[in-house]
Amino acid sequence: MPWLSAAVSTNGNFSWAVLDFWMVLGWTGNVVFGSRFFVQWWATERQKRVVVPTAFWWLSLLGSLLLLIYSIHRGDLVFVFANLFNWIPYTRSLIIGHRMKRAQRRCIGCQTFSPGSACYCAHCGLKFDLLEAAPGA
Repeated sequence: MPWLSAAVSTNGNFSWAVLDFWMVLGWTGNVVFGSRFFVQWWATERQKRVVVPTAFWWLSLLGSLLLLIYSIHRGDLVFVFANLFNWIPYTRSLIIGHRMKRAQRRCIGCQTFSPGSACYCAHCGLKFDLLEAAPGA
């Protein structure tokens, strides 16, 4: 395994294991970006349906930003362009999620929230009245 022996220096230490600020930043970006999958999996398991929580998009945004900063520092153009435009769908998903949450209707019967376009409560089935369940109430 020449790749493994090349990674080890003559004194037996890993030659790439020097931790400075930039390595910590890069690894933090990897951990933050990778943790979003566990957040999404956990949310899906809890609700027994596929769920992409807001935390997924925040972790995506923060992780890709950290990785972008690290890749700019390293001067690796492939890595820079891999992370340069990720913020667009992440930010857009956060905006859409915020708008959807703001548009939800609260049922006066059971106090649960339903989509803003709903005519009936998704939980108890009560008919929404314009006066009873205003969006964002």
